[in-house]
Amino acid sequence: MSNSSKPNQNQGPKREFRKNAALILERKDNKILICERADCEEAWQFPQGGVDKGEESIDALYREVEEEIGLSPKYYKVIEYREGYRYRFDRRHPKMKHFLGQEQTYFRCRFTGKNKDIDLNVTKPEFVSFCWIKPEKFNLEWVPDFKRKVYVKVFRDFFDLDIS
Repeated sequence: MSNSSKPNQNQGPKREFRKNAALILERKDNKILICERADCEEAWQFPQGGVDKGEESIDALYREVEEEIGLSPKYYKVIEYREGYRYRFDRRHPKMKHFLGQEQTYFRCRFTGKNKDIDLNVTKPEFVSFCWIKPEKFNLEWVPDFKRKVYVKVFRDFFDLDIS
């Protein structure tokens, strides 16, 4: 075996992109739900979370939405979804040790419930507040640098908007 084909003993397991499901929740008036992160004031985002091994993206969506904002799937219906949105984690991100970044499937869903059906007082709260905004009012400054390109693509693909 030549030196160039020997495995590098210092390399850990190959890191990949973590699968992720994200929710764009939309009301009849076309306003969308955004949530303020508990760990970073003035950081707003869509509810989202990892897809467990053996789990389908839609099942991860239902589980994560219930875990993060206490919303049962009976209060929303999938209108459309798109896959393949990728971002790399910032070097300081805690998940960087295990993953290069995330590959997301975004689900645009129609909200059929009421605000009282959203509950941020869940077991492990990730958000401190939520609000409904028109998509064109989303401020890219609310999102960490490493996620911004994905948000630009998501708003272009789902709302035909340029938020850059």
